[in-house]
Amino acid sequence: MKNEKVFAKDFCFAKVFCLFVVGSLFGTYYEEILWYLKYHEITDRQGLIYTPLSPIYGLGVIMFLLFLHKNNETRSYLKTYIYCFLIGGFTEYLTSFIADFFFDVKFWDCTNKFLNINGRTTIIYMLGWGLIGLVFMKILYPTLERLIEAIPYKIAKVSYIIILIIVSIDLFLTYTAFGRMALRNHNVPPLTIVGRLYDKYYNNDFMYQKFPVMKPD
Repeated sequence: MKNEKVFAKDFCFAKVFCLFVVGSLFGTYYEEILWYLKYHEITDRQGLIYTPLSPIYGLGVIMFLLFLHKNNETRSYLKTYIYCFLIGGFTEYLTSFIADFFFDVKFWDCTNKFLNINGRTTIIYMLGWGLIGLVFMKILYPTLERLIEAIPYKIAKVSYIIILIIVSIDLFLTYTAFGRMALRNHNVPPLTIVGRLYDKYYNNDFMYQKFPVMKPD
């Protein structure tokens, strides 16, 4: 009997990408719900221009997987929590640093929050990262892994390629738009037609409206 092909079998790029998308979707709606509960306002918390994804959460998922997928079944819950606490805090700190250094913007500022670390994250947030990572690695990841591998190969392959292309384009457009915004704020004129198009369609008004929690550094 011919063996059926299994999509994203074992630990591979396709599976990590699928989980990145799941984590990024979760992050967007998780933050929008928290914002509504806290301020009673509906706001857009996605981190990309076109797709409803929050890449920092997807990046957190990638970091959890890269460092913790091996021996996940045998590692204790306490060790998993501690590792996720550290990995999540590092990821949030690094993301904040990159946004400041390369794009001159702040997506969050923890300066006035209790137990903050250089205003980029807090111990309280890291405790939350630990819990999110623990639930993901110990409960969600094994289940999601089985579900991904159970999708019929042809359907999964085509869907994966389409989503990969769309997300890759959105990542490129979003972060090049941030880069052009940083140059524009330093009075650097566009050197090509691409820069002029960015200044027309992804100008500062558009960017601050699209990312309402973003503030200049």
